[in-house]
Amino acid sequence: MQRAHDENHEAHIRRRELLIVSAGAGVATQSVAALPSTAPEPPSSATATPNATYAVRLTVNDQPRQLDLDPRTTLLDAVREHLQLTGTKKGCDHGQCGACTVIVDGRRLNACLTLAVMHQGASVTTIEGLGKPGQLHPMQAAFVKHDGYQCGYCTPGQICSSVAMLDEIRRGVPSHVTGDLDTHPLLSADEIRERMSGNLCRCGAYANILEAVMEMGGNLA
Repeated sequence: MQRAHDENHEAHIRRRELLIVSAGAGVATQSVAALPSTAPEPPSSATATPNATYAVRLTVNDQPRQLDLDPRTTLLDAVREHLQLTGTKKGCDHGQCGACTVIVDGRRLNACLTLAVMHQGASVTTIEGLGKPGQLHPMQAAFVKHDGYQCGYCTPGQICSSVAMLDEIRRGVPSHVTGDLDTHPLLSADEIRERMSGNLCRCGAYANILEAVMEMGGNLA
């Protein structure tokens, strides 16, 4: 009997201790819940500052244009979305396919990798500025002649890149495959392949594009 009494007394003590601890935890929880939040309040819509825009002046296809742009706007989106010049294509949007190539101050650029605000006052040429139906640029005509168009999605970037690339050779700009850096680079299939390697064609029209560019380069040499 004495042993049973002792066991009951011990269990009662443990239960009491448990209730005390639980009650303390509840008080602590309530205390934490009662503390004021230290997190900053988000700004209300009435006080939030609207996104700033910047006035960007460009000459696009020989036409002066002024745009109010979010500073994060790429040159590609400025051309396509704000000026509705959709001939320039958005391919990978990561600078890997060259579909968005435009000519900026005489140099070819992947328009998806550069911000419009970085080109204040620049001259931008898109495929619409090179030629149009019935009045094709010679490079466009060469692409048609040699069936370099295929599906056509990469073609605007290929043509812009080809035009600027031939100008690079004219100006004597060397490439990775130019053998002698002290001499003017010559137009060759290797030079064209290397310089056009940033423009991908998923139709595999490379041979036709090479023929078109070679013909144009020969005509302009």
